[in-house]
Amino acid sequence: MSSLIKQGFLGTVGHTPLIRLGKLSALTGCNILAKAEFLNPGGSVKDRAALYVVEAAEKEGKLHPGGTVVEGTAGNTGIGLAHVCAAKGYNCVIYMPDTQSQEKIQALRVLGADVRPVPAVAFTDPKNYNHQARDFAATLSNAVWTNQFDNVANRNAHYETTGPEIFAQTQGAVDAFTCATGTGGTLAGTAMYLKEQKPSVRIVLADPPGSVLYRHVQDGVLERTGTGSVTEGIGQGRITANLRDAPIDDAVHIEDHRSIEMVFRLLKDEGIFVGASSGLNVTAAVDVAQAMGPGHTIVTILCDSAARYQTRLFSRSWLDAKGLYAAVPTDCRALVSLP
Repeated sequence: MSSLIKQGFLGTVGHTPLIRLGKLSALTGCNILAKAEFLNPGGSVKDRAALYVVEAAEKEGKLHPGGTVVEGTAGNTGIGLAHVCAAKGYNCVIYMPDTQSQEKIQALRVLGADVRPVPAVAFTDPKNYNHQARDFAATLSNAVWTNQFDNVANRNAHYETTGPEIFAQTQGAVDAFTCATGTGGTLAGTAMYLKEQKPSVRIVLADPPGSVLYRHVQDGVLERTGTGSVTEGIGQGRITANLRDAPIDDAVHIEDHRSIEMVFRLLKDEGIFVGASSGLNVTAAVDVAQAMGPGHTIVTILCDSAARYQTRLFSRSWLDAKGLYAAVPTDCRALVSLP
């Protein structure tokens, strides 16, 4: 069979395009490149980690035919897992904070997952969604809690796929890589590979309000900057196993109003329809480009489509309630078409 034919859902994960963002590249005098992870078959960068954590469980003998995969997730990892479980014949149970978008919850249920929204509480609380997922998995036979935050199969996915793809697509010309982190897998795995190939590559962690990682990188303390963010699935209150020992050179703090502004700029100027975490990543790439100066190549991640958030991001009432409508550029306000 032709090598151009992919083998099922699993064979289509990864190998996403690297897109040059024309207007932002012209603005900065750099090449601003974005990895189009929303073109993964499950719609997000988390497809890579989902495939790797399940296959690691299989290789370790923890998961057998007909088994159950359990995870605590803000959404995208769960969607990736639901796809992988459907393709491999496993049951899928997802615990998630009840603050997440209805689009994600509906997608998970359509994919056959048993979705269990629970109150959003701190990681230190026994009722945190991750702990509930762990505890439920322990009650089942032939089941695995994939533990995306501290299972380094997550970052291995990016060390073995995302990093090599970026290095090959830029023909080694990448000067900096930046993205936000929730589990730490994308940033750490990609950074580890790129640094091995080219030690001069600058790795910059992009952080939303309410996360401790900006201060951790800058000052070595686990203290939050800001009180919370409208972005989903990124930011952190601790150092995960995936992020531990990652070769990070710097960090930037990106406020929500800048992330939202970039979501609309990407749609209006580039025709790219992505969520707030992608807006944050691209804003960080622009900041890094401006700090490094013209002539550099900066790579970031477009995590997922805005279709998973459109009833929020493109709703006047939601934006007003969050104090973010003013962040929508004047020439983009016609795009806010929902009440």
